[in-house]
Parts: sequence; structure tokens; C-alpha cells
Amino acid sequence: MKEFKPKELLSKYTTFATFVFLVFVLGILTKGQALTWDSVKTLIIAEAVRAFASLGVGMIIITKGIDLSIGYVVCLTASVAASFAQDPALPTAIYPGVSFPLIVPILAGILAGGVFGLFNGLLVAYGKLPPFIATLGTMVIARGIQLIYTKAAIVSSLTPAFKAIAQTSIGPKVFQIPLLGIYVAFITVVIWVLLRHTKQGTNFYAIGGNAQAARVAGINVERDLVCVYLYAGLLYGCAGVLLASRLALANALTANGMELDAIAAVTVGGVSQNGGVGTVSGMIVGIFTMGLINYGMSFLAIESYYQYLVKGGIIIVAVFFDMRKYAKRA
Repeated sequence: MKEFKPKELLSKYTTFATFVFLVFVLGILTKGQALTWDSVKTLIIAEAVRAFASLGVGMIIITKGIDLSIGYVVCLTASVAASFAQDPALPTAIYPGVSFPLIVPILAGILAGGVFGLFNGLLVAYGKLPPFIATLGTMVIARGIQLIYTKAAIVSSLTPAFKAIAQTSIGPKVFQIPLLGIYVAFITVVIWVLLRHTKQGTNFYAIGGNAQAARVAGINVERDLVCVYLYAGLLYGCAGVLLASRLALANALTANGMELDAIAAVTVGGVSQNGGVGTVSGMIVGIFTMGLINYGMSFLAIESYYQYLVKGGIIIVAVFFDMRKYAKRA
């Protein structure tokens, strides 16, 4: 019979234990008000867009990469999607007098994200640029394109059909489920299947563990690196479309700082900065753990400025313990 080791079990499920602890504490501090279905629904809506971005960068970190371009790429994709979803009667619309089918803004936003993801992948895989530098450069490029495309103006007056994509809930009145939550559940399953039940997913872990050994084993490292950045870019595109739909607008401040939120979430969720380690379930729990912290601070009327201190501290602490954990195994 296998010996029960509480310390080892706690180490393995630290992310889940932390989430449960935070739920418990928040429930006590708010006398249960933060745990009502309306509060949970608000949390789901708030974190759904970040979930798409986090799953994307989570896959990249598994391959021992990083992506700093998330925030501005999502900003650009949101602006692109919104521009094709504006009321054609609006004189200041980017495409005045032209009415596009609903599928156009959706595809335009996703493809814009995919183009940047592909560009990042090519720079890292074949250009041999460090991911930090490559994505720092594309972050600035995305920012510039967004400002040029929108002329630094707010893209608003979006059609009801487009807004309904992220603003609709389904189910009985007392227990309505936001469509955003369903989107997250669907993409979570897709990424889980990719990482755990496909050869390419196995390759991502192998590359993150030891890229040279993966190459010797016959893995096309460059091709798979391009693919992981491409997949992440497509997810950023989805995030941009959903964000524009939820906010009913897009501007130069849309998704500001989302790269910090996404990287913090997956780091808290157990995705190792050393590469080769991470689970989809951990990422999702990490996303909602960060969301719970943000929501809890807002619920308790703590100034939003302090959230930056908390997020930065969480990243430092999570990486510190991650490095210690894997140093002991080395």
C-alpha cells in the first residue's frame, strides 16, 4: 500500500489548495455575499477573456518561451473586430455606409491575432531571437498599428448582433450562464486535448524540457515553436473579439496590462518558467485564483492601484517557489 504523504500531496495540489483557501477566506470576509451565483457569474464574465489569453501564453511558457505582446495584440484584434462591427450609419465609422456580416468581424479579429502569433513564432524559431526580445518588438508594432488603424479614436457604436456574442446569458432567470463561460469551457477542452492527447502537445512539453534532446529525438522544434505561437495568437484574436463585444467598443487602452494578468495567472497555476511543466486544469484554476483576488479586493473596496502590487508580488513568489521546487529535483 502506498504511503500517505500529506506534504507531497499538498505540494502537488498547491494551486487548487490556494484557490479553495481564498474562496473560504473571501466567503468569511464578505459574509457569503461574494459566493452567490450573481457574484460567481460576474467573476466568470470578468475572467473569460483573460482565460483565452492565459491559455495561449501558458502553452508558450510550457515550451520555455514567453510572450510580452499579449496586451497590445488583444487591443489591436479588438479594434479590428470592432471596426467591422460598427453601425454603418455612423458617419465617423472606419467603414461608413458598409454593413458586414457578423462572421466578418469575428474572423478579422481572430486572423489578426493569428498573423501576429505567426510572426512571433517565425522570429523565435527561425530568426533565433530570444522570445523576450521578439515579443517585446511585436508588442510595440501592434501598438503602432492599432493607433494608425483607428487614428487613436474610440471604435464604438457596435451592432447589437456583435455585442450579443459576449453579453448574452442562457438558462433560467435564477441561474443564467453567460455565453462567455461556455466559450471558456469549450476552448479549455480543446487545449487540453491538444496538450495531453496529441503528438504535437507532447512535443511542446519535450521542447520545454530540453529543446536539444527533442531535436535529437526527431522533433521538428522550429515547426512546433511556430505552431505554438500561432495557436496563442489565434487565442489572443478570440480574446480581442470577445472583449470588444463585451465592452461594446475598443480603444487604445483596451486590454492594457493583460500580459501581466495572463503570465501571472498561469504562473500561479503551476506552469513552470523552466519549461516542460504545466496543466490546463492548473492554468484555469490560476486564472480564477487571480480573478478571485482582483474581485475580492474590489468587493472589499480596496483601491485598484494596490492590485498591481499584489499581482507583481504573486509573480515573484510563484516563480521563486517554482525554481526552488525544481532545483530540489535536479
